[in-house]
Order: sequence, then structure tokens, then C-alpha cells
Amino acid sequence: MFDNTCKFLAENFPSNFATWLLGEEITLTKLSPQELSVEPIRADALILLQSEELILHIEFQTQPHQKIPFRMADYRLRAYRRFPQKRMRQVVIYLCRTDSELVHETSFTLEETFHRFQVIRLWEQPTEIFLQTPGLLPFAVLSNTTSQTSTLLEVAAQIENISDRNIQNNVTASAALLAGLVLEEEVIKRLLRRDIMRESVIYQSIKAEGREEGREEGIEEGVRRVAVNLLKDGMSIEVVVKATGLTVEQVQQLQSTQAENQGE
Repeated sequence: MFDNTCKFLAENFPSNFATWLLGEEITLTKLSPQELSVEPIRADALILLQSEELILHIEFQTQPHQKIPFRMADYRLRAYRRFPQKRMRQVVIYLCRTDSELVHETSFTLEETFHRFQVIRLWEQPTEIFLQTPGLLPFAVLSNTTSQTSTLLEVAAQIENISDRNIQNNVTASAALLAGLVLEEEVIKRLLRRDIMRESVIYQSIKAEGREEGREEGIEEGVRRVAVNLLKDGMSIEVVVKATGLTVEQVQQLQSTQAENQGE
């Protein structure tokens, strides 16, 4: 959910991200990971934007991961293979405050191979950076602020000044989702207009995703009920596994839960 929100913002407000991360407002267009000749390691977190001379590679992370340095080096080589004439700026942006040393790693080393990339820890960034352009507003609440509630209130005021209704809708929904990393839901609902949020592309996408997950959960629940009924009829675990497609461990857990319920 957070990956998709950040990806949506970067791809829909590329000039805002260029100004922030490159220090200049240049025209950037979306670059498909498939153009790097091999399948991406993790396409959902990968954001690639390009100009005639440069590729901007952004990865947003809610949690640090020890494989990040290798991933950055790997994508740099992939990009060079496809676009040897282009420079590449790589940035890992950590969303959530953490004491992990991994968020300070900015290089990958393997024997004689050395690669460096940039890391941004949002909680160390000045809030003012994110209050200047619509595409960056949702990140303000995660920045170095003394009051996240007050910052979200300021974001809400800035959003009210956006004249384009579609942009207003999408920025509101994105701000609400990212604020969920640091603020309670009731605070967010109180400060951001829900009527605007519901009209956004982000909101509709999550709503559709939720319906799909609901269908999947419904199917899984149905399979579990069948398994429980078979166990009640005295069927062996092996038979239940074959009939439902569940694992032995899952059926054993259902059997254990059933026995506990009968014992109450």
C-alpha cells in the first residue's frame, strides 16, 4: 500500500521529485523495468524516471533491508547495459524512523567492486521541503517536525489551495495513507476531508484491492470450513489435505482448535 502510494506520487509529479532529488526541474518520464533487459528483483518498490541524459532510480522503504545495497548496484549495471550513455542517480528513501544501522548504508562492496548510492531518512529532512509542491505534501508529516499533527493540519490547508480537483483528491488520499505510519486514524480523519479522499485514484485502487482480498479471504474461509467438517466426520488428516489443498500443518492446527473448542 505504501509502495504503491509513493510510486503513484513519483510518477504523477515527476518535476516535483526532480527538483527535490536532483536540484533542478527537468522533464522526467516513466521508464519500465522491463526495459532493463531482465526481470526486476522487486517491481512494486521500483521507481524509474528518465530524461534524455539521466535515469532517476528511487526506492521507498518502510523497513530497512540488508539486500538494498546489492539491489542498487545490480540496477545500476542493468541500466548501464541498456543505456550506457546515461548518468544514473539512485536514492533510497526510508519512511519510518528506526535505529537500525542499515538505513545508513550508502554503498555496496564486493572484492574490487564498489558502488555508491544516496540515502534519505525522511525523519531527518526539514519539513519546509515538502510544503512547497503538491507531489511532496504527503511526505511532510514524516519529516523532521516537532508536531506531526500540526504538520498534517498545515498540509490540509495547502491541499485546500490546490485548484485542480483531481490533484487535490489524489494528494489528500496519499497524505492520509502516509500519515497512517505515524498518526492515529481518528486524527487523520479529523484533519483531512474524507469526501475529497474518496474521489481519488489512490482510494479507489485500495478499495478495489480490498474487495479482491475480501474475495480471497472468503474462499480461504470456505476451504477451512470444509476441512473442519471433514475432520468432524472422522476423516484422516491425509484425506483432508488431499481434499482441500491445505498443508498438513494447517489441518493439524484446525484439528487442535476444534479439540480446544469441544473441551470448553
